[in-house]
Amino acid sequence: MLSLLAASGAADPIYWADLGLKPGIELGSFTLRYYSLAYLLGVIFAYWHTSKMLKQPGAPMAQRHADDLVFYCMLGVIFGGRLGYALFYTGGETGIPSVFTDFSGDGFVSWKLLRLWDGGMAFHGGLIGVTVAMAFVAWRDKLNFIRVVDYVCVGVPMGMLLGRLANFVNGELWGRVTDVPWAMIFPTDPEGLARHPSQLYQAGLEGLALLVILMLLFWKTGARYRPGLLAGVFTLGMGIARFVNEFFRQPDAQLADFAARTGLSMGQWLTIPLILTGLIVVLYALRKKPLAAGLTATA
Repeated sequence: MLSLLAASGAADPIYWADLGLKPGIELGSFTLRYYSLAYLLGVIFAYWHTSKMLKQPGAPMAQRHADDLVFYCMLGVIFGGRLGYALFYTGGETGIPSVFTDFSGDGFVSWKLLRLWDGGMAFHGGLIGVTVAMAFVAWRDKLNFIRVVDYVCVGVPMGMLLGRLANFVNGELWGRVTDVPWAMIFPTDPEGLARHPSQLYQAGLEGLALLVILMLLFWKTGARYRPGLLAGVFTLGMGIARFVNEFFRQPDAQLADFAARTGLSMGQWLTIPLILTGLIVVLYALRKKPLAAGLTATA
């Protein structure tokens, strides 16, 4: 493949190894992984920005609710992401998640879900986990659920941006084979082929672009007075961005046959409900009369 590209005059691929990237910061005998740091910084940003939004007229909750949401949403991201990966991405040829079939001496099979060091986090699972966390806090404190989602979702793309950049720094989750001028060879690729740096595409669309759109809607328009509009735009935008990016991202090895049989990757199939849900919520929010601008935060 590479010899054909060279013969056709295509630009030489970029070697990831030549970029001098490291997976983390060395702190003596301990390495602070950038992926872990991305999660941490994403949560800190979301908390800071949500707190800032709550000071504006029309806030649907108080600061104490935001404090609780940070804790429960972190649990939702971790356990939802892990469970989602186990359910959606470990079926292999049998279609049955290995977390339910591997009795290799670790005791009850569900303990495998807690082995976060084994890797494997799914965006869709994390999204479900965070939604459950928000629903719990809204139910417990008698808050308007959809408006809570409106405020929380604005800062979420920052976590996506940082997480995908961390994937690139780690040289993982690379894209499909290509001959574009910015094609890259990753040392973790056993085939050593030039591929799309799809992590950067995802960082740009699912992270930066969506973050800018939601920020502008909240701070420069009256979107926060239309319950569901911000949540709908987030869901629709994230769904479309993920669907498009999956055309460039290499499918998980254990699901390559699934993608070939169905014509779409697992990530794309899971994203279709997001796109439809987001579109419905946006249309619903635009049809409803906006709230009064003089609303005050819940005490």
